Amino acid sequence: MITLAVDAMGGDAGLSVTVPGAVAFLKQQPDAELLMVGNETALREALAKAQAPMARIRIVHAEQVVEMDEAPQLALKNKKDSSMRIAVNQVKEGLAQAAVSAGNTGALMATARFVLKTIPGIERPAIAKFLPGKNNHMTLVLDLGANVDCSPEQLVQFAVIGSELVQALHPERGSPRVGLLNVGTEDIKGTDTVKQTFKLLQNSRLNFIGNVEGDDIFSGEADVVVADGFVGNIMLKTVEGSVKFIGSAIKQEFSRSLFTKLAAVIALPALRGFKQKLDPRKFNGAIFLGLRGVVVKSHGGTDEVGFTYALEEAYHEAKSASLAKIEAGVAEQLAALEAAREQENSSETASVGTENAS
Repeated sequence: MITLAVDAMGGDAGLSVTVPGAVAFLKQQPDAELLMVGNETALREALAKAQAPMARIRIVHAEQVVEMDEAPQLALKNKKDSSMRIAVNQVKEGLAQAAVSAGNTGALMATARFVLKTIPGIERPAIAKFLPGKNNHMTLVLDLGANVDCSPEQLVQFAVIGSELVQALHPERGSPRVGLLNVGTEDIKGTDTVKQTFKLLQNSRLNFIGNVEGDDIFSGEADVVVADGFVGNIMLKTVEGSVKFIGSAIKQEFSRSLFTKLAAVIALPALRGFKQKLDPRKFNGAIFLGLRGVVVKSHGGTDEVGFTYALEEAYHEAKSASLAKIEAGVAEQLAALEAAREQENSSETASVGTENAS
């Protein structure tokens, strides 16, 4: 049985989204159970109204709620009995294999990092998300906003944990192809940080395919795309805005006249397929990757369908035992990278010594 801890009070709509989303999820996954964390009285009322399967739901009472606009450090300090904190604690204590929250992103990251700590060798956790591409290929992109400024070493760490996650979830793909998001594919392009990262990735044991551009994310050429949180977040928000604009533009064009409305009726099956394929709710659920525990962040403004998909993301990670595989893989990859660095430094020292002797 897979157990997920759910911050039932988090998000813009709270219980009106998390409870029906949880009920829908349990109908889809008969081998899952939920620890619903929040105000017990309100939770029981909402669960009864939704006719929830209480045999697979346990309520964990929480006195406090982290507000969506609350400062992360204040939430960490003053909201130790919040539904968010207690949900993450369930993972720490081994009572749940993953935690899911639609609450304040900054507060959730601060709380998860404080409670769970990071995997040995990983300095900072990153926000990662699978994005759709050609032929139903899903590409993992990270970091999407947790770390605005990153060192080359930290970007390499993101590449390692991203590669290990894809390997854990999709072993059939073989060695995941890792790309570095840049303004061009040439290795001479980009900031100094990106150029240094390129060299480090070249010397790693990862299946590094070089620099990739923004449009390559959806081509299916890479399984993992790495960027700092500044670039990654702008990319993600641009994609989300583009999808909304395209949907609005298509609707507007088909509403221009009687002829276009008739054309819309004929094209309705294709339009429905297009809408379903690009429905952002299907890709809800970002992973806080690099922690010693599975934490999934749902979009705060999502509806019950989107929240169900966030629970699905956590469920699949927990079921694949991805965390144990990631920790083992990270240790191996970082050890190999360190050995390569030491060898390179030894070669440079020997070269300098030879030059001085001559």
